[in-house]
Amino acid sequence: MSATGNAPRLGLKAHALTNLGNVYWTLGPGELYEHIVRRNEATLSQTGPIIANTSPYTGRSPKDKFVVEESTTKDSIWWGKVNVAFDANKFDKLHKRVARYLEGKDVFVQDCHAGADPEYCLPVRIVTETAWHSLFALNMFRRIHDTAERRNHSPQFTVINACNFKAVPERDGTASEAFILLNFEKGLILIGGTSYAGEIKKSIFTVLNYILPTKGVASMHCSANAGADGDVALFFGLSGTGKTTLSAAPNRRLIGDDEHGWSDQGAFNYEGGCYAKLIRLREESEPEIYATTKMFGTVLENVVFDPVTRELDLDDASITENTRGAYPLTSIPNIVPEGRGGHPKNVVMLTCDAFGVMPPIARLSADQAMYHFLSGYTAKVAGTEKGMGSSPSATFSTCFGAPFMVHPPTVYSKLLSERIAKHKSTCWLVNTGWSGGPFGVGERMKIAYSRAMVNAAVSGALNDVEMETDPIFGLCIPKSCPDVPSGILNPRNTWSDGDAYDTKARELVALFTENFKQFENDVPDGIVAAGPR
Repeated sequence: MSATGNAPRLGLKAHALTNLGNVYWTLGPGELYEHIVRRNEATLSQTGPIIANTSPYTGRSPKDKFVVEESTTKDSIWWGKVNVAFDANKFDKLHKRVARYLEGKDVFVQDCHAGADPEYCLPVRIVTETAWHSLFALNMFRRIHDTAERRNHSPQFTVINACNFKAVPERDGTASEAFILLNFEKGLILIGGTSYAGEIKKSIFTVLNYILPTKGVASMHCSANAGADGDVALFFGLSGTGKTTLSAAPNRRLIGDDEHGWSDQGAFNYEGGCYAKLIRLREESEPEIYATTKMFGTVLENVVFDPVTRELDLDDASITENTRGAYPLTSIPNIVPEGRGGHPKNVVMLTCDAFGVMPPIARLSADQAMYHFLSGYTAKVAGTEKGMGSSPSATFSTCFGAPFMVHPPTVYSKLLSERIAKHKSTCWLVNTGWSGGPFGVGERMKIAYSRAMVNAAVSGALNDVEMETDPIFGLCIPKSCPDVPSGILNPRNTWSDGDAYDTKARELVALFTENFKQFENDVPDGIVAAGPR
């Protein structure tokens, strides 16, 4: 075994990895590109990014994710469909099998940090059998620039990603050949059987969601930006709701696009990069993100390209709707480089309502904010996932990120509620979905309108406008908004048939009510009463 690059004092023997081939420590983009091309791991596009194909796993595999049940986690994890218990002995055996698999193979290591706030920074180590996954980790996590600090790096959590190793469910206790196993006691995460890079990023997010709430930090699946005066806005939302798009605003500085903490000092980004959805991306509507698809160092996942010219086709979803681009924050021109901001002045909760009945923007009371935070509603439409029918499907993902929440949801809602109350944050619900009818009848809200509404909300332009209360959802809707046609602000007015709107709205209300029953005994009565009527 030979070490190449910036090898630290604490080597891979600490993680039971021995008899390896070459170990490449903390290589930069240029060296990683050379290895990627030499090893034929990915394709070099015409304009600079590398393109990796992760088929057949082109998205996260939640049914293959497990948490090891041991003494430190047994009584603190939100066990159930999201956090499925895994036997500690089977984890140890699989760890040994993965270590044997890696013997003789070259591996790539990135020593880095998760968390921009020095008080809550998590030292991590990402070990991968491919160079392109190492480049992904370099882009996504916070880099260590000090040579002495790299030399003395001691990770609190380590990810071993053996993407080409396939588990045997009957032998290993996994659900399939793929596995994402989190062992909090040992500070170790095993990933195998899948090349989808998002598993690396989200496993560390899950770890932070476990650790930081115990320190009084609200851990959040949200993006964040700051205005010229330093006023911070948070954007909660599930995939496809516009979280990355709306936070990358030209008139505000981006703090981060996906994962943040809210401590006594303010909001801080967990990451050093962005992981944006690219399908049908348009330069005119999202110029900052579009520019990254032509930059050296960007990692593109499952983006279709011309095999001769290497030109990208961002409209082609033949591999997956979930095409992705991973790039460092420095690829975006208008950022907060330190990754930290003050206490959020505005909290925006995003939904993509394919039923076409929720208002494009509404101001929320404190209780309504917690109701919608715990609900985590959005809707999936036909064609976005295999097996879906022709009608929209309501999705409720508590805290706008249930797959990554390790504690019971009320742990996160209580911390967020306390922060919002203490710092008098204004809360908003923004629907980037359909207007004038459901999917297939109405039209999706224009990005320009959603941007204008968000800008008006965070700038204070909606503070003094006349409001009306929606009789079904109980939401406070502005009657006017700068640069937005007033006729689209009340969703019922956009339908040609008001009775049809009422019927569809009550259908969605019933889904909200049924979903929220799981929380009714654990939250104050005011939050239960703040739901749709």
